[in-house]
Amino acid sequence: MTEYGRGPGSEPWHPDDPLYGDGGWGGQQAAQQAQQSYGGQPQYHPQQPQQQYGDWGTGEQHGYGDQSYPQYDEYGQQYAPQQPQHQQHQAPQQHQQPQYDQNGWPTGSYPQDPYAQQPAPYGGEQSDYYGAPEAYPPPEPPGRRRPEPEREPEPGTDWDPGPDQGEHAFFAGGDDEDGRDGEPDDRRGRGERRGGGDRRGGGKEKKRRSGLACLVVVAVFGGGLAGVSYFGYQFYQDRFGSAPDFAGSGNGEQVTVTIPKGSGGYAIGQVLKKMGVVKSVDAFVAAQAANPDGKNIQDGVYTLQKEMSAASAVELMLSPKSRDNLIIAEGKRNAAVYELIDARLEVEKGTTAKVAETRWKTLGLPDWAVNHPNVKDPLEGFLFPSSYAVAKGQKPEDVLRQMVARATEKYESLDFETKAKSLGLEGPWELVTVASLVQAEGKTHDDFRKMSEVIYNRLKPTNTETNQKLQFDSTFNYLLGQSEIDISESEINSNPDPYNTYTNKGLPPGPIGNPGDDALQAALKPTRDGWMYFVATDGMDKTEFAKTIAEHQRLVDKFNASRGN
Repeated sequence: MTEYGRGPGSEPWHPDDPLYGDGGWGGQQAAQQAQQSYGGQPQYHPQQPQQQYGDWGTGEQHGYGDQSYPQYDEYGQQYAPQQPQHQQHQAPQQHQQPQYDQNGWPTGSYPQDPYAQQPAPYGGEQSDYYGAPEAYPPPEPPGRRRPEPEREPEPGTDWDPGPDQGEHAFFAGGDDEDGRDGEPDDRRGRGERRGGGDRRGGGKEKKRRSGLACLVVVAVFGGGLAGVSYFGYQFYQDRFGSAPDFAGSGNGEQVTVTIPKGSGGYAIGQVLKKMGVVKSVDAFVAAQAANPDGKNIQDGVYTLQKEMSAASAVELMLSPKSRDNLIIAEGKRNAAVYELIDARLEVEKGTTAKVAETRWKTLGLPDWAVNHPNVKDPLEGFLFPSSYAVAKGQKPEDVLRQMVARATEKYESLDFETKAKSLGLEGPWELVTVASLVQAEGKTHDDFRKMSEVIYNRLKPTNTETNQKLQFDSTFNYLLGQSEIDISESEINSNPDPYNTYTNKGLPPGPIGNPGDDALQAALKPTRDGWMYFVATDGMDKTEFAKTIAEHQRLVDKFNASRGN
């Protein structure tokens, strides 16, 4: 098909004309009468194409030569139609090279309008293709054709997408909604090609949508780049960078930190980071490893500051200034421990003692530590000397349970049940009692093993020096809840209480205090030197030992001299 819908012709207008080859415009009647074949059927010359006009309802085909068309000059004046000439058997015509005037029309003849009035099919009237406002303009000679007007540029917008003016299908917002983006331009109608701007529905909306699409693309790629950069930085910091850390010794805001028992460096760092003391766990672990005494940080309650450097936090935790724990000293009796717990918990005095008296069976004592007769306090010897994280708001039973658990764990680690029998004792309960006596009577740690030997030697059935009586002032003082040095013989010898070791053989009913590590070790490993007696010759810190009663009497005289007696 050509631009105007006509079939190809046998003669051109002019070899240089864009419509070269468009037939039917040679300035003469190009169509010839159809050849009739046998049986009355129409037959066409093979070199002359036929175009159907006329009555569509019949099988008869008419060529150009079967109809007459009005002819016009260049001013629109109509010529008289020529009479068609019919030949039954016409030989192929010899065409001469046509001559053209200055307007491009062949000389001697003028083109006929192929769209002239034709007989209307079925008695109707055929529409005038030139009469309607939307009709195509009549063809003009090549010399008078005017170039198509240039398309007006679309109005500008605030955003310039670039040289392509945002006309890519992706940025234009879906130009392919009619499904014909891949269709060549020559297969689309003239109206689509010339009126494409109107069909798109306005340039501003298009450019607005294309701008939003670009922003979305930039945001997606920008977010991806930011994510890759962040994780890359984290990867570098984890493997090659230094751990985040605060600077200085804190911001002045104090905070109380509780370090659980058995916590290592990483666990301590987690607690400190959670409380805002250090900036990162790794920084604390590194600072602890760099400090020679870093491994000596113990469990307990510490008073620190927020936003401390890891190094300063480690240094302060190693200092006694930071410790806010409840400290139970070695050899301290339970009565004194109860008062300390009441003060730390800020509860009424005597509260913890009452809990110990009424709930001691629920506090976790081992089986071998219960059901002993004449025991004044079943928890005595089981409030293990150590540092405990105790603060206001806790319950007394929880604090006591923590201490009993610590003592039980210690006795089990020393295998008291097995070693008690090897020492001639009836069980671990008596071994704890021996350790408490060592702790109470010994003045220095160097004295503990000698003191332990004195106890075991006096308990022997073969002891004829004291007849298996310990004769310790500490047991009598425990009985009375006192700590006196000057005790009269008459007072001691007149009190039959089971805790009075001057009047009763063997060990007291139970421990008289809470022994520490050194006393426990001394109770397990006494000396073998034959010590039977001892005297605190200065009344305070110096203890001297003797093997015979004569040596013991000399030590007593020395003590009396120091006292002015």
